[in-house]
Amino acid sequence: MEGKYSRVGNCQCWSPQPGKWVKGKLIGSGSFGTVHLAISKSTGGLFVVKQSRSDAGLEALENEVKILKSLKSSPYIVQCLGIEKSEGNLSVLMEYMAGGSVADVAQKFGGSLEEEVVRLYTREMLKGLKYLHHHGIVHCDIKCKNVLLGSSGDIKLADFGCAKRLEDLKGSGGLMKSLNSIGGTPLWMAPEVLRNERLDSAADIWSLGCTVIEMATGRPPWGSDVTNPMAALLKIARGNEIPQFPSHFSKEGLDFLAKCLERDPAKRWTADKLLNHPFVSGKSRRSSQREHACSPSSVLEVQRFDDGYDSDEAETPEGDDFSTRKPFTWRHGEGKATALWPWGDSKFGSSGNWIAVRSG
Repeated sequence: MEGKYSRVGNCQCWSPQPGKWVKGKLIGSGSFGTVHLAISKSTGGLFVVKQSRSDAGLEALENEVKILKSLKSSPYIVQCLGIEKSEGNLSVLMEYMAGGSVADVAQKFGGSLEEEVVRLYTREMLKGLKYLHHHGIVHCDIKCKNVLLGSSGDIKLADFGCAKRLEDLKGSGGLMKSLNSIGGTPLWMAPEVLRNERLDSAADIWSLGCTVIEMATGRPPWGSDVTNPMAALLKIARGNEIPQFPSHFSKEGLDFLAKCLERDPAKRWTADKLLNHPFVSGKSRRSSQREHACSPSSVLEVQRFDDGYDSDEAETPEGDDFSTRKPFTWRHGEGKATALWPWGDSKFGSSGNWIAVRSG
């Protein structure tokens, strides 16, 4: 038997035969461990292998497997192909997404994405969140690095090491226990989560709004405050402000962000409702495009698109050396929040400097 095949949407996924694969080049790294490209010796098919030896990393990988195995196949969620354990090392075999993360894609195209592309990706993310929330799961770490792209433009949510199942929060002490073990990436986390007060699907919607800002500007949300991280976190948790919106965004985009980044979680729109918003539904965009369309009478009348454009793009860093990153981490424990800040004078223009903080 060379492998087990299953169909997910329009894609065919397969489970590699145990032991019949070869680990290749390192293609990613994070707080949980490492990600390597791998190839099946039986079929020649590519997939990725996530591994970790640390206790926290193993716990995160086991949580990811548990969450993904509990879900039916979805075209908007990365697939777990299987697990292998040997000598205390856990290998999680995952579907390979050739385009890499949305953060990788943005870097390759100048640091940020055009609004039309942001609309498309946001709609697909919303479909994934709608699916998760319908099954009572909160992702807890939505950001560009945790959204993967296939070669044909298909978008899938990934990295469920911090995810929580809402039914596990029920019962005596369940919510407080879960809140004390919440992980995530601080600048993308909702105010109520940083305050250790509430965890539900509304937290993912706030993070989605932050991710839209990240896609459109090439910088993390609250980017202007990153030089003073503790002040930024206090502002998110206790202040009345919201992240700065992209200056070049359309009215539809700005309104969409306002619906996501409502500080009161009870007033945030749900994923289902946001899917009908003009920013992603395209219901009003076509008429707007017709109104503004024009043909120049000569080449001299063609306007340069960069004239008068207030760019929010950040310079793309050269290289992506995970081993040199010095992360900021945020951990809840015993009712207190602990911040660790070893960055010194490092630059903070990329979300890659902020890693997910795992439970445990």
